[in-house]
Amino acid sequence: MARYADHGLLAMALVGYESERAKIKAAITEIRAKLGQRGPGRPKVVASETEQAGPQKRAMSASSRRRIAMAQRKRWAAIKNAKAPAKPKRKLSAAGGKAIVEALRKRWAAVSKAKAQKSGPKGRKAAA
Repeated sequence: MARYADHGLLAMALVGYESERAKIKAAITEIRAKLGQRGPGRPKVVASETEQAGPQKRAMSASSRRRIAMAQRKRWAAIKNAKAPAKPKRKLSAAGGKAIVEALRKRWAAVSKAKAQKSGPKGRKAAA
């Protein structure tokens, strides 16, 4: 038994569903037009000459913008110059470096000695 209907039946069903979709889309467009909602492809509603859509934006002259920008740069420069200078990087003296190296050698010698005592002597039998 075939799992799906033949190709012709499916093609006819597709045509039917597409026509239903077109009808529904037209009905939705008509209802939106009655409600005054904008949909994709519809132009914005033009306000009449007597009523304004909203408050007018204030325009700022180029000289005013320039003055504000200069004042902001001046504030940033003052903040940048007011910061404390960074502390100079600390340097390790030669004697300090030698002391650290010597302490590390001593530490690792103790670690390896403790490890050797824990595992016991290799290759020899302990004398009893």
